Amino acid sequence: MKAFVEKLKGCSPYAYLIPCFAIFAMFLFYPFVKTIYLSMFLTDKLGRAKIFVGAQNYIDLLTSESFYNSILVTLIFVVIVVFGSMLLGLVAAVLCSKTFPGIRAFSTSYALPMAIASSGAAMIFKVILNPTIGLFNKVTGLDINWISDPRYALICVAVLTAWLNSGINFLYFSAGLGNIDESIYERASVDGASGVQKFFRLTLPGLSPIMFYTLVVNIIQAFQSFGQVKILTQGGPGESTNLIVYSIYRDAFFNYKFGSAAAQSVILFLIIMALTLVMFKVEKKGVKY
Repeated sequence: MKAFVEKLKGCSPYAYLIPCFAIFAMFLFYPFVKTIYLSMFLTDKLGRAKIFVGAQNYIDLLTSESFYNSILVTLIFVVIVVFGSMLLGLVAAVLCSKTFPGIRAFSTSYALPMAIASSGAAMIFKVILNPTIGLFNKVTGLDINWISDPRYALICVAVLTAWLNSGINFLYFSAGLGNIDESIYERASVDGASGVQKFFRLTLPGLSPIMFYTLVVNIIQAFQSFGQVKILTQGGPGESTNLIVYSIYRDAFFNYKFGSAAAQSVILFLIIMALTLVMFKVEKKGVKY
């Protein structure tokens, strides 16, 4: 009995993890399992499972041109957003690592996108791109309905999202630059290295761990973008901005096809998980710690 009590005392620290696991189970594990469960059913308008159809929802999606269009549009969107936001964040971080007048104001202003809600930024962006009263057309002298034209709508949404994500990337890269030993730049200067050579030979390799982390985070965030599409284009014109996240929302809350929406959610999870696993697989080849 005494030995049993001692074992219980040894396990007591783990008891403090029970509330954490309970919260995870309630808000993460249960919804995930419920989503998989609903993906195998036809539901009523309240989302209650009614008719078991097995993999039929998945078969319908994999034979749907609209679904493949959503995947293609989403992949193009993710590429533009990730590349644009990381490039903006990196350039701003490199500029702010130098000393020049107004650096504090510049650093503060460039981190502002983190404090702006995507819905608020989308509404401002929508006014700026308005074909009649929009500032962008007036400044450039163009007459383009940016949001209503299928050729430009996706690019507009992607540019806004890239700008919103660039603020946190700026902080990530600034922290990474602060961890690079300045003495290596001094030695490179003595050896006659130019600024471009130091950037590509010293700065980028030194930033590779934080760049890998930023890449993973940005890809996941880009796949989950919703507010901008909802406010700016609502998936249109046509299906030119019908990202898979917006397709899930539309199927669930407009078409009341919760089973199909759940199946799309599972497929989206598998896509993100596969990309993340591939990136971690190749991490050791390109990341220098």
